[in-house]
Amino acid sequence: MFGPFSLSATGRQLEREGVPVDIGSRALDILIVLIEEAGKIICNRELIARVWRDVVVEESSLRVNIAGLRRALDDGRDGARYIANVPSQGYCFVAPLARTAAAAAIAQPGVDSLPPVPHVAQAARFLPKPLARMVGRDALIPALRARIMAHRFVNIVGPGGMGKTTVAIAVAHALLDEFDGAVCFFDLGALSAPELLASTMAATLGLPAVASDPLHGLAASLQDRRILLLLDNCEHLADAVATLTERLFHDAPHVFILATSRESLRVEGEHIHRLAPLDSPPQSETLTAAAALAFPAIQLFVERAAANGNPFALQDDDAAVVAEICRKLDGIALAIELGAGRVAAYGVRGTAALLDNRFRLSWHGRRTALPRHQTLNAMLDWSYNLLPEFERMVLRRLATFIGPFSLADARQIAVDAQADDMQVIEAVGSLVAKSLASVETGMPDTRYRLLESARVYASEKLRESGEMRAIAQRHALLLIAFFGTMETGSATFPQAGALAGYVDSLGNLRKSLAWCFSDAGDPAIGARLCVAAAPLMLGLSLLGECSAWSGKALALPGAGNQGDAHEMALREAHAISSMFAEGNSDSVLLSIQRGLDLACSLGSLPHELRLLAGLNIFQTRIGDFAAAVQIAERSIAVAKKLGDTAALAMAEWMLGVALHLAGDQAGAQRHCENGLALVAHARSVNTIYFGYDHRIRALVALARALWLRGFPERANQVAWQAVHEADAVGHPVTVCISLIYAAPVLMWNGDWTAAEELIGKLIVHAKKHGIGPYHAVGIGYRGALLVKRGEPAAGVELLYDCLNVLRSGRHTLLNSVFISALAEGLAMLGKFDEARCAIADVASNCMETFDAPEILRIRGEVLAAMAHPDTALAEACLLQSRDCARRQQALGWELCTTITLARLLMRGGRRLEAQRMLGEVLGRFSEGHATRDHVMAREMLAACAAMD
Repeated sequence: MFGPFSLSATGRQLEREGVPVDIGSRALDILIVLIEEAGKIICNRELIARVWRDVVVEESSLRVNIAGLRRALDDGRDGARYIANVPSQGYCFVAPLARTAAAAAIAQPGVDSLPPVPHVAQAARFLPKPLARMVGRDALIPALRARIMAHRFVNIVGPGGMGKTTVAIAVAHALLDEFDGAVCFFDLGALSAPELLASTMAATLGLPAVASDPLHGLAASLQDRRILLLLDNCEHLADAVATLTERLFHDAPHVFILATSRESLRVEGEHIHRLAPLDSPPQSETLTAAAALAFPAIQLFVERAAANGNPFALQDDDAAVVAEICRKLDGIALAIELGAGRVAAYGVRGTAALLDNRFRLSWHGRRTALPRHQTLNAMLDWSYNLLPEFERMVLRRLATFIGPFSLADARQIAVDAQADDMQVIEAVGSLVAKSLASVETGMPDTRYRLLESARVYASEKLRESGEMRAIAQRHALLLIAFFGTMETGSATFPQAGALAGYVDSLGNLRKSLAWCFSDAGDPAIGARLCVAAAPLMLGLSLLGECSAWSGKALALPGAGNQGDAHEMALREAHAISSMFAEGNSDSVLLSIQRGLDLACSLGSLPHELRLLAGLNIFQTRIGDFAAAVQIAERSIAVAKKLGDTAALAMAEWMLGVALHLAGDQAGAQRHCENGLALVAHARSVNTIYFGYDHRIRALVALARALWLRGFPERANQVAWQAVHEADAVGHPVTVCISLIYAAPVLMWNGDWTAAEELIGKLIVHAKKHGIGPYHAVGIGYRGALLVKRGEPAAGVELLYDCLNVLRSGRHTLLNSVFISALAEGLAMLGKFDEARCAIADVASNCMETFDAPEILRIRGEVLAAMAHPDTALAEACLLQSRDCARRQQALGWELCTTITLARLLMRGGRRLEAQRMLGEVLGRFSEGHATRDHVMAREMLAACAAMD
């Protein structure tokens, strides 16, 4: 729909307020083509080719049909404007477009139900404000708005300083309602490393970063979300942005992309809008001020000159001179603003003279002879040389900042013996007035930003000045102080939301660290910066970066044996990040232990507790549950000394999980419930720690402990609670953990349909987020379930696949579970020797772990099922299993073993003994009578009774 008109392209019908409009077939074809490419200039040749296929016609036929179409639309009457003729270029449909409700529903199914993106409201708040007036661009906004809604991906392309960002921001604001505020601005000029693009975007949006494949993780997280991403200043990251945008365009169908760049990205889905220069009047000695002001380049020049504090009105005598200035500046908005900024000091003719003297080469044709960047660079060079030397110095020093900075930041960098406080403050104001810096007022305090091209230019001047090292050191020290304001005195790192105020400084952090550890840098300051910024990198899951930088710092001479708080913090950062980024290596363990020794000797309880938590996770992941219990017990003692409720809850959960895995189910239940009680009324407590949500981890451990202790119904409720809460958190690793440990509870209850649902969800979710080990676990569970359902061949194949992946990554936590299921499947296939070897191997190493009773039960079952059964050894294994279950207070395992033992006894004619065992164990249950094991046990009791 547009204006009073509605067009059905498929029905080939144009209506005005419901009444059909009679236009010719060719005119209708022209209208359809123009609307399909709304906002884009279609040249005459293309229009003719698309409307008169295989027919040779003159351009006069096109003009006749366009004229008829305009008459039918009343184009130009009462201000209505639909089709614009762009001289020497073609035609463009410029009216705003809107879909009908039905069309919108077809085009974007389920949009209203799409989930929000975390932190979008916060990101949208920092969307720069649009200019109150955009000279020469107002009519472009609705056209671009319609175009992006039609095609999803638009790249505004043009030379530096042309006004691409200004236009893009205005379009983004025009689309806020369309996306319910989910419009996010990314200034890519603040990012120097292409490989950090996806992880930085994820961190800004509050989405979890996937260390192994950040781009896959970002695309997966946005797959079902409706959002507009504004990617500004793409040119220096063209290859990385091209890869990212093409991936998002393909994999995230509800993501819309608006980009600005000096060149096209040349990827599928991209629609280019080339931002034309601002029009200037043709050369004329008789040009009047009124005639000149009809052109946007002149309007911009006059407005910026008047905004400089001195009254300025264009006079007829100066009109031609101003027009000449604008033409020589190629209609580039930034260059025009810079030129206008000099009028207050030099007047119109003085500015023109300076321009001629500085740029003695002819400007005609210069756009094609030299790159656009050099054209703007030349303008910046001219502007820079007009600055007083003091302002040049301040501009050079401020060029060290990437992105916004405060006035206090500017003073920290620029003030020294050559420049006092007041001089620097005045210089910053002057740079703003001269359009070399901009002011951002949407933040809690006023922030400034050098124009990107000016920053790059001034950075080169800083290198030439010989001040680079001194300013880079100041920059690093400033960042150390800034990141030092993060609250790290507790045992847990700040939540992602609390880190939002630091995310904008990632570009500065990366730049400063890169300089510090370069050949010309200061690695000692770099190590201090690494320590200060570690909570930010860990809190945002930038684990690979944290591991790399802390590793460099520890590799410095003497850094690994200083024995002070600095080394302790570096050890902690490196150990934690490396464990998740690189795996469970011996070097990670040594780093954790060294950090712990330092924390104890220095009396730092928060560091000691964090490192104990890391060591607990490490030991759990490699299957040393006894060590994990000892570490968790030590953590509780430290947390009590610290007096931190969140820390104590975390320690209680660590102990509860470790006790469950080690086989103490009563202790596991007690400590998991203790931790949950501690934070029951403190929902703001950050429980996402070391990679996942420990509350969810405690819930699934509690569910499993409840089932093992003989409370299958309560276990089922808690397992589903954990799954639902994990879904609400939306953290990928946490969701996987909830599914990994909740699915077995459903399998143990015999609810195989529900278990299959969770396993399928686990496989899809882990694959979607690139979490390889968890995907393998899902495959293993699917194999185990197939064995339970009597499909051993398919199940065994999947179990082998799972175990191969887990062994290669030293993820041994669930190996015994899958080997036990494998032995069951092999026995069902008649491969008794393989089954016996597999289960014997795992049984010899199971000790008193949570699944020890089940391993022993399966071993007894395999021995009893062989072609030549070893009945005595089978019975001994089953009795050992029952005794182990009783020691662990694992009534659930005891029932499973009793069923298998009763079956063996009945085959041997010991019916009364089997009947007594079954009745005794069933009598100790207070719930769960409808579960699979209970039903099976009662059926066996009935069979025994029938033999009387």
